[in-house]
Amino acid sequence: MYELVELCRHRTQHFPNVQVVGYGHVGDGNLHLNVSSPTGYSKELEQVLEPFVYEWTAQHGGSISAEHGIGLMKAPCLRYSKSPEAIELMQRMKALMDPHGILNPYKVLPAMPPRDDIEIL
Repeated sequence: MYELVELCRHRTQHFPNVQVVGYGHVGDGNLHLNVSSPTGYSKELEQVLEPFVYEWTAQHGGSISAEHGIGLMKAPCLRYSKSPEAIELMQRMKALMDPHGILNPYKVLPAMPPRDDIEIL
């Protein structure tokens, strides 16, 4: 799994002073990938890493989200590691538990397309 950290270091080596660190949970195999740049956010750096990290994770049977959820910016990326059926099940469960969509709207799952067979109370 730490191979991903090494691959990201290689992919970012032409960016000055970029640090790539991996840490996580040995017991359950989670890896947190932390990429930092002293110059702050860079679209070019992001493009070097995304979607590479998501594709690598999917090819190795991993998931891009673990115990903390996926967040607002990365919700569409969930499709790299979860099947359409799994995402639909998650969306249905969310709709069941939060029928009015007031609990962190759009911050956990990709937006669900309207469906005629789901009744929202």
